[in-house]
Amino acid sequence: MEIAELGRRLRARRTAEGRTIASVAADAGLSVPYIANLENGRGNPTLAAVTGLAAALGAELRVELREESLPAPPLPDSLVRFARSPRFTAERLPDRERVLTAMAALGALADRPLTDLDWHRILDTVVLLTR
Repeated sequence: MEIAELGRRLRARRTAEGRTIASVAADAGLSVPYIANLENGRGNPTLAAVTGLAAALGAELRVELREESLPAPPLPDSLVRFARSPRFTAERLPDRERVLTAMAALGALADRPLTDLDWHRILDTVVLLTR
């Protein structure tokens, strides 16, 4: 993420909470000018500073180092049909597209085409893991 985008997100989070830069600075252990510069897209924040800001704003900080991701392979027809079933559509899932991609990856481990019963079992596992 670019520093300008980080600054926009910090300011949006802070103002949404009705907080001043000074109150966030005190909670994060940083100076007011430091945070003002970040919010204006300037500076080079350390991971410790961003961690402190996230905690002060009650936000989750995620740091990822990853290779370029390859496009997800197409979903098997049986999974596409299952995704339209009442069972799948009734589940409260955090991110349906991501769940389907994960289910397809698990299904790819099988040495045979999967049935609806197989997809039900995989969905049960996903539901248990995401709750």
